[in-house]
Amino acid sequence: MSDGAGCGSGSASGTGSGPVGPEAPSTLVRAAQVVDVAGSTADGWVLLRGDTIHAIGAGPDAPTADDVVDLGDAVLTPGFVDLHGHGGAAVAYEDASVGPALAMHRAHGTTRSVLSLVANPVDVLAASLGRIRQVMATDPLVLGVHLEGPFLSPHNKGAHNEQFLIDPTPADVDALLSAGEGVIRQITIAPELPGALDAVRRFVDAGVVVAVGHTVGTYDQARAAFDAGATMLTHAFNAMPGLHHRAPGPIGAAVADDRVSLELILDAVHVHPVVADTLFRAAPGRVALITDAMGAAGAADGEYRLGSLDVTVTDGVAHVAGTDTIAGSTLTQDVALRNAVALAGRSLPEAVAALTSVPARALGLGDRLGRLAPGFAADLVALSPALEVQRVWGAGRPLD
Repeated sequence: MSDGAGCGSGSASGTGSGPVGPEAPSTLVRAAQVVDVAGSTADGWVLLRGDTIHAIGAGPDAPTADDVVDLGDAVLTPGFVDLHGHGGAAVAYEDASVGPALAMHRAHGTTRSVLSLVANPVDVLAASLGRIRQVMATDPLVLGVHLEGPFLSPHNKGAHNEQFLIDPTPADVDALLSAGEGVIRQITIAPELPGALDAVRRFVDAGVVVAVGHTVGTYDQARAAFDAGATMLTHAFNAMPGLHHRAPGPIGAAVADDRVSLELILDAVHVHPVVADTLFRAAPGRVALITDAMGAAGAADGEYRLGSLDVTVTDGVAHVAGTDTIAGSTLTQDVALRNAVALAGRSLPEAVAALTSVPARALGLGDRLGRLAPGFAADLVALSPALEVQRVWGAGRPLD
């Protein structure tokens, strides 16, 4: 969670989408505007066959299909990919049942989710990984777990319990990898901790995406982590040193490195819109809009728990109870999209990419998720001209 918060990716299973035969049911979806990272197409259509996009095009001539959905004046985009979220609908991803949280975010356009876990003792995290493994066995839209902790700096802990923050010893790294085999997709590590660079290499070798975050580290320490294989920055600007003109810190190191994707919480609370615009300009094609949402997303103000910490939510803003520490967000990705356009001045294709192709690529899934193109997963979001969600498909199935 941001300061602040944060979360991640790794050796988890794939997208759940694959080639399908010609006998699979087909659906033709038409819209006034079709938008992805490649740009915007008027009067476009997308042909779905099973859980995969079979063809795309524009104009009145389109293939026949078993079902035709005409969305009228809608904007059609790929499904949103959330790299970092902790829950919603009054549910945390540590809870026994995560279904209500997933359903709420899917109604707001998030078709693929990485479930973020806050810092906890290693054995507690192992139990959570086991529960989410069971979810993933029946739900291909869950991409795995992001461990936001326990390898974080106690000096920039954000909304994590300091009692559960530890250095990344080889034994604890191996214990988490063993418990999370096929489940851990991402992990956040503070690069200045003893043993951090060895841990980065170990997780990367195991197929886990490593992010730098919740850190008081320097530019050089962050750069060393990126050279060791880390490829993400957890919720840029939050729970890390700022971008100083003589001490660029982790933000400067990430912006300067084209290998690195940068998470951004665009809720007009965590980061000022002018700073968000600056980041988009400084790292084009590398900013991934995340929610960092906690249980109050899609729910009422009030008292909540984030891991072992009490959280108070007032006017949609979450704080660790009795403090001014931000405890994640109540953001959904459709709101982040609208904010990217209206507040941060992004073009619609650029804003859509920050929710689709950029996070998919950050997870190593850029060849299957995040675009409207043949062979990609049949994940779609239909938006009104005002960018309000109207319809959602995940792996070819209606989710609304």
